[in-house]
Amino acid sequence: MEMDQMLTAAANYGFPMLVSCYLLVRMENKIDQLSTNIDALTRVIAAAK
Repeated sequence: MEMDQMLTAAANYGFPMLVSCYLLVRMENKIDQLSTNIDALTRVIAAAK
């Protein structure tokens, strides 16, 4: 997202929504890793039965 778009979003939607979007973008990679690890754990548990 470019700076102009960020400033426009802040003016239109407010600071809380801008912070939420920023955190979502920052956390996306970690959420993907967590999902991958949960899938791997599920497979390990299923194999252990």
